Amino acid sequence: MSLGLVLFCGLLALKTGWTEDLGPRSSLRSVDVVLDCLYIEETAGDLPGSFASSFSQDSATLVLRDVSVIDDGSLDDVTNYEAPGASTGSAPPLIFEASAKLVAIPYAESLLHADCSGEEVTCEISLYSRHQTDEGTCQSSWFMGTLKLSSGISIALVLRGPCRSDGKEEERMIVLHPKLKVPVSNEGTVLTTVEFQSSSLTPTLRTRLGSSVTLNCRFALAPGSPLALLEWRLQHQGSGRSVFRYQTGSEPQEEQPTAHVDMVQLLETGDASLSLHGVGMKDEGTYICLVSSPKHQTQHIIQLQLAEPPRVRLFPDLVSREGDGTTTLTCEISGYYPLDVSVSWTRESPEDEDKVPIPSSSIYFSSHRQGQTKKHPKWLWESSSLLPSLLLLSLASHTDGESQLI
Repeated sequence: MSLGLVLFCGLLALKTGWTEDLGPRSSLRSVDVVLDCLYIEETAGDLPGSFASSFSQDSATLVLRDVSVIDDGSLDDVTNYEAPGASTGSAPPLIFEASAKLVAIPYAESLLHADCSGEEVTCEISLYSRHQTDEGTCQSSWFMGTLKLSSGISIALVLRGPCRSDGKEEERMIVLHPKLKVPVSNEGTVLTTVEFQSSSLTPTLRTRLGSSVTLNCRFALAPGSPLALLEWRLQHQGSGRSVFRYQTGSEPQEEQPTAHVDMVQLLETGDASLSLHGVGMKDEGTYICLVSSPKHQTQHIIQLQLAEPPRVRLFPDLVSREGDGTTTLTCEISGYYPLDVSVSWTRESPEDEDKVPIPSSSIYFSSHRQGQTKKHPKWLWESSSLLPSLLLLSLASHTDGESQLI
């Protein structure tokens, strides 16, 4: 992943997040972060005007230039990236140089030290759009870079490519990349500028009913490119709805009273995080953070899952058996979510500490019974047995692992 970077891992003090909290002996330093990527391109269908039928993938390199990171004295061995030079072969490499002077790269330390921390980075680049700029005849190419770290961090980068003039005389002087059809530098690289970035910390969150949770989403725009729209949407079981929407020049629209975005932080620092209070089952699903400038849009997807541990009751509390009568123990499990627990009975005799599973022929299960409220589903298990020993119930679920009830 780190071509052109020489790092001594044992000396690195790894930090994640934004480069705001500097220690007494730390300072900011500009470095180059080099990432191995894939360039994704749509392949046109067989018929004119048809949709893309497939996608092609080519190896590419993304060089984030002048990235500000925290230097605590351990970056002396970091070297700047040097382009390999223009290729004379038939398939020149795809190298994107992206200047980070206008927009700061979030979680830069995590990207820089990913190799040493054992973290994997997935990088994809694709053509975003080509359109006329305000300069009239100049046509810019825009690219979208998507970075995902194995820790869950996702970063979207909107890259402005080189300007290609429509003038015939000037066009003859420009060297175009044979695949991308965009101007390249003397070293054969595509020079771009980061104009817009957004990020999110966690792709999946799990919380309990009635709790509060914050869905992380942040962004930054180049000077002169204002925020146009922020929208949070929720999709669940085939339906979708807007949870929060803010359009520049209008009042924010909070579609549900339990959802909130701090408008001061949104406009001052680019913190578009969504806070949910008193989370209920209606709040579970896939959340999409859409951030738009007048020309471009990025999005991040966060899965919100609910997990409620079960309440278990075994009765009667004390069982005495006389003769060959039948003893019935009933286990009631309720209040849990999701509805995918598994239950088993085991026996532990006083003479033997090993737990012996009770055969399924001695156990029968009731049908699933819905409780008085949808938030508290209930199942019942009953066991009839002639075993004069200690019975234990093992309950496994996604919420609290395994628990035992005597």
